Amino acid sequence: MSVINSIDLSQLTDNIKTWGKALGFQQIGISDVDLSQHKKALNDWLENGYQGSMSFLERNVDKRLSPDQLVPGTLRIISVRMDYLPPDASFASNLKSSSTAYISRYALGRDYHKVIRKKLQKLAEQIQEYTQDLSFRPFVDSAPVLEHAIAEKAGLGWTGKHSLTINKEAGSYFFLGELFINLPLPVDQPVEENCGKCTACISICPTQAIIEPYVVDARKCISYLTIENDDAIPLVYRKAIGNRVYGCDDCQLVCPWNKYAKVTEEKDFFARQKLHNRSLLDLFKWTENEFLEYTEGSAIRRIGYRKWKRNIAVGLGNQIVHTQQETDEIKTALHSALDFPDEMVQEHIQWALTEVTQHESDKAEVIYVNAAHKNEPQSKAVNSGLDKNTVNRKTLRLARSVEKGMPKHK
Repeated sequence: MSVINSIDLSQLTDNIKTWGKALGFQQIGISDVDLSQHKKALNDWLENGYQGSMSFLERNVDKRLSPDQLVPGTLRIISVRMDYLPPDASFASNLKSSSTAYISRYALGRDYHKVIRKKLQKLAEQIQEYTQDLSFRPFVDSAPVLEHAIAEKAGLGWTGKHSLTINKEAGSYFFLGELFINLPLPVDQPVEENCGKCTACISICPTQAIIEPYVVDARKCISYLTIENDDAIPLVYRKAIGNRVYGCDDCQLVCPWNKYAKVTEEKDFFARQKLHNRSLLDLFKWTENEFLEYTEGSAIRRIGYRKWKRNIAVGLGNQIVHTQQETDEIKTALHSALDFPDEMVQEHIQWALTEVTQHESDKAEVIYVNAAHKNEPQSKAVNSGLDKNTVNRKTLRLARSVEKGMPKHK
């Protein structure tokens, strides 16, 4: 009789969930390795080119659908989730302040890949103490792994219409990790889907990247455009990006289930002062050495200084300025960076300069016209709140939604 056949798998499963929570995971579930139900959806998504330039998603499709091909001998996958919402998330106030850089909240702390992988390794070592027959391999948003499909099958939540995993008691602000193992543990059951008729995430997306429920065209997604995309950000999406310089949380922020989102207890995920609630101008002025220093150990570092500069230039081009001094400071910073040693970045800086100059011209015209009509009824004067001088209506609506639905995190 093998060691595996002689151990109490049910007891081991209970132990694994206890050990996992002690390590800081909020929930642990177990799934089998049959993901064939996702084959058509995945192939259709790839055939439509929704992966954009992420060619790595086109490779090893069979391994994504059959985890036991990725790691031979795998019988079960331990799926874990870990909250990452930092204290003082400042969602609404950050979005409403066009001069403040918005960084997706998962990236404000330490690189989650390292934190979760280390904890999964410790979990595996505890299982090994129970049975020496264990063979394992941990994954955290890496390799050809369908993490959301696995989490769904392991009962951690359901897949929302924005394609992220939603938990009824915790929303969606959590990381996922997987531990592939060769033990035939009892599996958990999927939970009921609870999105119903809600389409808030679809309608709020600034670039309409969620083209239908459960289908995201990455080429339109701000997270893709500011992180994965190595090339120029298409002109059609630049204004919609607003002040979002690294990722986007809009589809999660508007989700009603995130009123139950929990603040993380993991201090590694707390926001760094150098990144959180910083002005676009301050971040744009960073030298490459400062960028490398301040993003050390952060997921942000992987985009590199080049894309960081590109993204913030777009943010500056979208900034709503209220004084001539603000305008002059932005123009001075942009002009001083026009010699950046990369043509793609130079083009974004030039675009930002054009936007700032145009805004300055529009503002002067409004002042002139309003002065000319100062004695006329207000309705006949030109409203100084032109579209270019107001926060995007959709963003304002989102901010109000956060203030109402997530008051602790506004």
